[in-house]
Amino acid sequence: MPRPVPLNGRIKLRHLVCFLEVARLKSVVKAAALLGLSQPAISKTVQELEDALGVSLFEQNRRPMMLTGPGEVFLRYAGSSVTALRQGISMVGRDGANTDVAFSVGALPTVSAHMLPRALAQVMERHGAMRPRVVTGPNDVLMSQLRLGDLDLVIGRMADPETMRGFAFEHLYSERIALVVGPHHPLLASSPFDIAGVARHQWLLPPPGSVISSTVERYLVAHALEPAAGVIETVSDAFARNYLRLTDGIWFISEGVVAEDVRTGWLSVLPADTSDTFGPVGLTTRTDTALPLPAQLLAAALRELVAQRAMDTAPHG
Repeated sequence: MPRPVPLNGRIKLRHLVCFLEVARLKSVVKAAALLGLSQPAISKTVQELEDALGVSLFEQNRRPMMLTGPGEVFLRYAGSSVTALRQGISMVGRDGANTDVAFSVGALPTVSAHMLPRALAQVMERHGAMRPRVVTGPNDVLMSQLRLGDLDLVIGRMADPETMRGFAFEHLYSERIALVVGPHHPLLASSPFDIAGVARHQWLLPPPGSVISSTVERYLVAHALEPAAGVIETVSDAFARNYLRLTDGIWFISEGVVAEDVRTGWLSVLPADTSDTFGPVGLTTRTDTALPLPAQLLAAALRELVAQRAMDTAPHG
């Protein structure tokens, strides 16, 4: 019987966390900012890990940083190891109270205001002992937390292909970008609606790096739109909603974010053709870790709601 290979005592958890973030972000600078460490500290930690393993994990003098063959192999095992450790700590660190029903969900704005509350309410009604934790934030932060095991799944628009390495995406439905305004915006009275009029008003846009920023940018270029009244970049839904109540600004945002606001008349959507901005919305999970049962129940509830919505909106002959 072969003897087990002993663990290298020089490799610490901090080595794995730094490696995972540098590999994901392809940048020591970005990893340092995310982890709250200095760039030299990140570089030193990665170098220590490479010395302990006896291999180079990243290609030399490449920007952005790219993994070597051994680095690609180690990425898979390092990620699953950190996740397993975090789950183990969670299971023994809560005095045994309801550890089997605790789970964490990352939610992008496109679902946190509309689909997720309904699905979670359904799960809590059916399985009342649940203790979910809902986290919102920028997509890159949520994906980082998912990779490290702080989140069990992320719900929202699919991330860029590079970010999806090591993740699986389950498509639930597609939604478009909407041009959202206050209920008394002057463009709502324009007949016929002229998309060129959008340029005369201030815009609220997603900042670079957000999930829909590239989609919005392509839409603006395709329609030859340039801001004449200034731009505010924001990921704050609360700010945008209230800003539109005070101004004639136009908010470029996924329609799911404002579905309830539009339904209640708090906000309105301009009749602009944005059919070319449809994008997939769904569940992102890790490929190397099984979903805990409570997260599986939430995923099932979301599928059920999507199926019901499709039936409600289907044309009836």
